[in-house]
Amino acid sequence: MTFEEIMKQLEELGSEQTKQIYLNHGVKEPYFGVKIGDLKKLVKYVKKDHELAKRLFNSGNHDAMYLAGLSVNPKLLSKETLQDWVKKAYWYMVAEYTVAQAAAESEYALELAKEWMNSDEEMTAVAGWSAYSNYLSITPDDRLDLSEIRDLLANVKDSIHDERNRVRYVMNGFVISVGSYVPELTEEAKQVAESIGKVHVDVGNTACKVPLASDYINKIVEKNRVGAKRKTLYLLILIRYKKMTYHLHR
Repeated sequence: MTFEEIMKQLEELGSEQTKQIYLNHGVKEPYFGVKIGDLKKLVKYVKKDHELAKRLFNSGNHDAMYLAGLSVNPKLLSKETLQDWVKKAYWYMVAEYTVAQAAAESEYALELAKEWMNSDEEMTAVAGWSAYSNYLSITPDDRLDLSEIRDLLANVKDSIHDERNRVRYVMNGFVISVGSYVPELTEEAKQVAESIGKVHVDVGNTACKVPLASDYINKIVEKNRVGAKRKTLYLLILIRYKKMTYHLHR
């Protein structure tokens, strides 16, 4: 399918109800309000065409941008493209999910994650923390810099409650990722989680909740799933999208 055909399909699949839901959560025009199940139907038409995926993201249309994230091969993304994408990620769903997960599976994962985490732009910082968290979930422990991760945990412990709204959310997620995916640091992550306690984030007019990191990590420990790495982030991006839309519809 061509770019024009994909955009036409997205428009036809959109609904006013879903548009209103996303509007309440921070999206801006242009967007059609397409459900995840319908986006999945179009992935097969985009997945084989890397340039089409990039053009969809560059359209600025939220539904097209998210579809691009589901379809693109992160290994083919240049650092320049990812830098361009993070600048265009104007709200958390694109920054935290699409851009962060593409970066985490790219050849520039750590370089960009660490750069973005220190950004003055909230959504860029969000993408950075989320990218690092995702990187932990797919990277063997022997390739991780445990000293660096410990320093980042200390950073979270000292600064999370003074950070920007959505940055607080992804910092909390970082602690969960360390506790869940890095067995050698699980106890340290649990200590940080206990120290920071409940993290307050304005999630708008929705039923979304910020997970309590200590409880989340303890559940992973109880299920004996600590250190269970993911092979890819594709399913994770679908799961997060489904969870978000579930809460938005409540």
